[in-house]
Amino acid sequence: MATPQVIAPPRTRSGSPTAGVQHVNVRHTSGFTVIGNHLTQHPDLSLLAIGLAAHIQSLPAGARVGIKFLTARFPESEARIAAALRELETAGYVHRGRVRLPDGRVVTLTTSYNQPRATAPAPAPAASPAPAKQPPPPPIPVETRHRAAANLLAGLRRHAPQLTLSAKDIGELAPEVTAWFDRDLHPATVRHALTSDLPPVVRHPAGFLRTRLTALLPPPLPAAPERTAPGVIPLQDCDRCDRVFRAPEPGHCRDCREAETYEAA
Repeated sequence: MATPQVIAPPRTRSGSPTAGVQHVNVRHTSGFTVIGNHLTQHPDLSLLAIGLAAHIQSLPAGARVGIKFLTARFPESEARIAAALRELETAGYVHRGRVRLPDGRVVTLTTSYNQPRATAPAPAPAASPAPAKQPPPPPIPVETRHRAAANLLAGLRRHAPQLTLSAKDIGELAPEVTAWFDRDLHPATVRHALTSDLPPVVRHPAGFLRTRLTALLPPPLPAAPERTAPGVIPLQDCDRCDRVFRAPEPGHCRDCREAETYEAA
């Protein structure tokens, strides 16, 4: 009877993984964006939010990132993209606010941060032969809101001792409080929402407050109708790109109307 032959499996080269992902990396020399692992491996953000943040960070300054534009660019619905943007706002990677331009137009300004709530350094004053002592530069609005949020959280224990937080908890919860400030809510209103109707025992103050800050966050205020003088054409929000333009009735701005004409041709 013939002796069975045993064929040994090929040996894996030393240092090569036998399972999981393997990387083949080629150095980029142009057309690339640096994205931090704190974003791509964020433990709390959804995959859609991470991808959307990476897309926004790769865009040039001035690119449009309204919900209508993103919906036209990607297959996700407006509701999913809006939810992902809210995730990024809460995590500090995106801030959206309406600003009035010198010519009277109101536009939505979106700021993308490659670090959560990153701020650009203030420019150094120009040198002069006899420099006078200059007052310190005013705080950047993002820093002001973050400091106000941290002070509010640190002071909660004066109103409810069971809501005493550590310095680490305050740093993590402050961006969620600034989301309330961005909805035009006064700090006293936020404090009342966090300290009213408390249970007899709060075992985990940070988790309790995070739940309240998320669940009770009011929606943004609707834009107040502007009073226009007779003969003045009112401002409208474009139904497609969220751009503000003047027209007698709601609809699309000139750029979107021209785009529709081009697409139909």
